[in-house]
Amino acid sequence: MSNNQGRWLSSLLIFCLGFLCLAIHHQHHRRHYLVSPALIHQCKSIHKSAGKSDQYDPSTRSVSDRFVPGTPPVFIRNAKILTGNRNGTEVFGDILLDKGVVQAIGYVPPALLANDNLTQIDAGGRWISPGLVDLHSHLGVNSIPSLTGSKDGNSRHQPINPFLRSVDGLNTHDESYALSISGGVTIAQVLPGSANNIGGQAVLIKLRPTAERSVSAMVLEPPRTLFINSTEDIDYIPWRHMKHACGENPDRLYSQSRMDAAWNFRHAYDEARTLLEKQNAVCEKVEKRLTEGRSWKDMMFHKSLEDPLPQFPVDLELEALVDVLRGRVKLSIHCYESVDLDGIVRLSNEFQFPIASFHHAGETYLVPDLLKKTWGGTPAAAIFAANARKKREAYRGSEFAARILADSGIPVIMKSDHPVLNSRYLMYEAQAAHYYGLNSGLSIASVTSTPANVAGVGWRVGKLEKDFWILGFDADLVIWNSHPLALGATPTQVYIDGIPQISDPHSLSMPAAFQLPPQTPNWDREIADTIKWDGLPPLDINKKVRNIRLVGVKSFWDIELQDERAVKTLFDEGKDPSQQSQNWTVLIEDGRISCYEPESKFSSSRCRCCSAFFKSSGDFETLDLESGTLSPGLTTFGSPIGLVEIRLEPTTNDGSVQDPLKVPVPDILGQETIIRAADGLQFGGRNTLQVFFLQSIVLAYRGGVSKAITAPTGTGFLQGLSAAFDVGARHALGDGAIVQEVTALHVTVSLELSPSVSSQMAALRRQLLGRSDGGKYWEKVRSGSLPLVVQVNSADVMASLIQLKHEVEGKINSTLQFTFAGGAEAPLLAGEIAKARISVILSPPRPFPTTWESQRITPGPPLTQNSQITALLRAGVHVAIGTNNEYDAKNLRFDVAWAALESNGTIGKDEALALGSINVERALGLRRSTRSRDVFIYSRGDFTSMNSKIIGVVSPSRGYVEFFG
Repeated sequence: MSNNQGRWLSSLLIFCLGFLCLAIHHQHHRRHYLVSPALIHQCKSIHKSAGKSDQYDPSTRSVSDRFVPGTPPVFIRNAKILTGNRNGTEVFGDILLDKGVVQAIGYVPPALLANDNLTQIDAGGRWISPGLVDLHSHLGVNSIPSLTGSKDGNSRHQPINPFLRSVDGLNTHDESYALSISGGVTIAQVLPGSANNIGGQAVLIKLRPTAERSVSAMVLEPPRTLFINSTEDIDYIPWRHMKHACGENPDRLYSQSRMDAAWNFRHAYDEARTLLEKQNAVCEKVEKRLTEGRSWKDMMFHKSLEDPLPQFPVDLELEALVDVLRGRVKLSIHCYESVDLDGIVRLSNEFQFPIASFHHAGETYLVPDLLKKTWGGTPAAAIFAANARKKREAYRGSEFAARILADSGIPVIMKSDHPVLNSRYLMYEAQAAHYYGLNSGLSIASVTSTPANVAGVGWRVGKLEKDFWILGFDADLVIWNSHPLALGATPTQVYIDGIPQISDPHSLSMPAAFQLPPQTPNWDREIADTIKWDGLPPLDINKKVRNIRLVGVKSFWDIELQDERAVKTLFDEGKDPSQQSQNWTVLIEDGRISCYEPESKFSSSRCRCCSAFFKSSGDFETLDLESGTLSPGLTTFGSPIGLVEIRLEPTTNDGSVQDPLKVPVPDILGQETIIRAADGLQFGGRNTLQVFFLQSIVLAYRGGVSKAITAPTGTGFLQGLSAAFDVGARHALGDGAIVQEVTALHVTVSLELSPSVSSQMAALRRQLLGRSDGGKYWEKVRSGSLPLVVQVNSADVMASLIQLKHEVEGKINSTLQFTFAGGAEAPLLAGEIAKARISVILSPPRPFPTTWESQRITPGPPLTQNSQITALLRAGVHVAIGTNNEYDAKNLRFDVAWAALESNGTIGKDEALALGSINVERALGLRRSTRSRDVFIYSRGDFTSMNSKIIGVVSPSRGYVEFFG
């Protein structure tokens, strides 16, 4: 080797050794200028949007992530399909479910049916809708039956809890799942309660049971933070969900004001914004290093080396709130009043975050333009149809809210707040919204596509699109026995992920007219008044007429003074709509129905009504009811109507009766005193431009209720003496206002009271046997002249009460009048109750297993052939129906109609009317009246129809016909 070569090799060796040393030095200092993959992933992730894009095509889904292997494909033919989209588009044809998704709709190519395991169903022209989506539910976290360990909906520690998650408290054994599914609900957003300003994170679940039996297996679109490490880089980020609440609920728990609540929100969001800015600052440095790069000279000589990058800042308590600010959380905000809505809208603009929906949202219909100022777009309004006025912030709630909101361009959602309302009847909320003016397409959408879209999952659920191609939406649908907006609509089968959910569905036939969507009344004038009067329109009488001729009358039911044991069908030309039946003319003179005649006979020589009419025809107005009807006024019982106006406002109520088994009776009352409801009744009245204080009474009157029987309110053993009153009276001193001062004596025997049931029974036995000086009313009970009404739900307690009745009757030689109110488990003892001659008032009329002692219900179709009512009637029990909430009294006409509709023809319209009128009165000891009963006037249908509207009442006692304003 030459010297030159040696020198060259030596130089090369020195260079390589130097480079190696530099590389080692560089490795030692790489933390100064290299970025970890985990940090890169974190920074890339924070800029990703949640949910599927608007351009996502569901036809790319041929298999659902929830598909259960082995589930056979289902081919449903000959159906009318409501898509849940495009304002209620309808498709007539077929639908194929396979691999957990909708494979085809409308026309199904024969090639798709080549499967040996195919299940074929002929829908017979029935309606199909998407599975219902309940956007506001506490199913599983406030589970049923309500027990100490079943209440996981609220935290009581602090008002701000963005870190809590409803999924961590979800009870898979809630008795409500099967009931809700039987009503067509397939998906629910399970929210934390409203006791906190920020209650925590919500979760979307599918209600079907899974083989795994776990909460995790029920979750639809689980957020990354639930199962996957948040630093992992994935293509699709599912939406997260969170609950906020303002107003009375959190303020009441934490003794705070609206100012406190506003600060709670602002402080929490300011902390989250600070964390977000720190995260963004770190990621800006990461981005800079990744995009700038470094020259080999920098690496050789460590020029411009920066300090090590800080770690990505994380705070587990705030990370979900940071995601709100990043626009990756669907916020559901419990908020009623305009002042609170305004505060939240300002908050959204201050911290720049979107709001998916306002819930309960009682006054949103009054401030639609305010909602449109929300940062990021207009929220939806998730509302009740009729549940209002139970607290001050809900007092201006209106049944017309859905229509007004829709007219203002606000997306409308009907929800249950389960178990506040039983979500089994979520479709009833949509029916009521439709009845009060929301168009049919938006009404269907309000429980299908609209909540799905608002929750960010409308790309896969809530719709059955109108395309004749492969679709890929989840195989969640409901087959209905009538048009789903018709009263009493009941599923015949429910599919979730292509799996049938009702193992042995019981069929329920419906009238032919119920196969079409109801042609609901015109409410334009009422809606205009509602807006004009800020939700409290005048409820006075529009017009009083003494003499009037009603034409176009289809049916007339009444209760004769001589025999108040049954409702009489005086004529009913609407029994068979397929026949061309005639209308009748009804004459009313001095507020009394004087005669009625078929219109074909009117003016003829055989007309019984003509002489009276033609002698004084100038005094008669004429009104066309357009195939309307006349029905006797109903009687409501079960709610504290007349004693309670705003349930959660003590100063508007009579108050609660003290329980003598727990609190000593004050000396001033005396041991014999029994509280009388008649002494605390409040009647309607409004001076010009003043607030109307008794809305529940007047609204009940406008809903066809003429009488109410109300017991004193209380949660103890002895309530007191009920009273019957005229809901149309203006004050207690009016003629006939108090129909009967004392109707019955009311007690409660329940596992929920203390002391024990056996102690309650001992007290009752002592009074019935006359072993204490209980006063004259207990003596009337012992003599059989005053009914004893026992609020009871448990069949076991009922059995003890039946034994007690027999025991006492045997010892005192008297027949007691017993009535069970509540009666959830009464069908289990139907025969024994009938033999004991005990009446039953079912309150509510459709059962729900709220408590341990009301679990064994008879739910009715499609789960059981019999309903509670039909099971009791078949055994010969005297049955009536009541309601638990004063704001529901105005819907009593729908309750009695529903009882007939789910009876499979065993309950006629006359018997249904009796359930809500004379049966109630007989069970509660209301004596036969010498005064003629009020008769309500329906236009365009009868009490069973959502086409009809009550426009007035024939009041013989007042001597005129009242027409409502």
